[in-house]
Amino acid sequence: MAAEGLTGTGTGGEPECSDSLRTFGAVVQALREHAGLTRAELGELVRFSKHTVASVELGRRMPDPAFVEQAEQALGNTGALRKAASHLTRQPGLAAWFRQWARLEAMAISLCTYECRVVPGLLQTEGYARAVSLSVPPIPDEEELNERIAARMQRQELLSTQRKPPCAFSFIIEESVLRRGTGGTEVMREQLDRLLDVEPRWNVEMQVMPLWQPVHAGLDGPIRLLETPENQWFSYSEGQQSGRLISDRKEISLLHQRYAKLRSQALTPADSRSLVERMRGAL
Repeated sequence: MAAEGLTGTGTGGEPECSDSLRTFGAVVQALREHAGLTRAELGELVRFSKHTVASVELGRRMPDPAFVEQAEQALGNTGALRKAASHLTRQPGLAAWFRQWARLEAMAISLCTYECRVVPGLLQTEGYARAVSLSVPPIPDEEELNERIAARMQRQELLSTQRKPPCAFSFIIEESVLRRGTGGTEVMREQLDRLLDVEPRWNVEMQVMPLWQPVHAGLDGPIRLLETPENQWFSYSEGQQSGRLISDRKEISLLHQRYAKLRSQALTPADSRSLVERMRGAL
């Protein structure tokens, strides 16, 4: 995610590259090479850029219907691309490395998130998500940007108190994240309002880690933990362009210890809400 696998925590990431997308891309590449065409030459024939052709061949982009039809005609009209396209699947807007976590997240009964970079994706407004995505190079095109934002907004349905099974959420957010001003004043006003709207829900607990905290258990970075309906715990660790699902019990136990310490070091939920209200009033 970047943060949130994008959507991923929030900043960016390549779209999910599913097996069907990779297979379709390999078929396109094989037919193109058999026809003796470069990516640029095929791009001219199908009226898409060579970069789009490359993204499709590498399984990074869901091909438009127009691309499929025009490539079919340009590459022999065998019917192979039409048939392959009917089996394409992916989750638009989610980074490949975030896919497993997103699936577990959808069924979790407990979810704990400590974030020191951006507002957690499950709490972001559309405006904030857009500002985050546009802040980190490479800048996405409009289609990719819209996919990222749509995927993030859809994930927020997980916060519903009507979920079965219901999920209990704990969020710890660094005060510096809320003071950074991502997206500008209007975006942050809306984002702080969002936090204040979500926090009263019975299944959501939000805490702010104050700027002055001499002893801090989260200095190694963000933490995510979730519990499945079978009471199995997983964690997720994310870097600049990668993510790792953690199931090792010893490692998860260590992360639980750190998260428990963070909860004791952060402001109480009531004090956190009071701080966010003051910050909102100052904008």
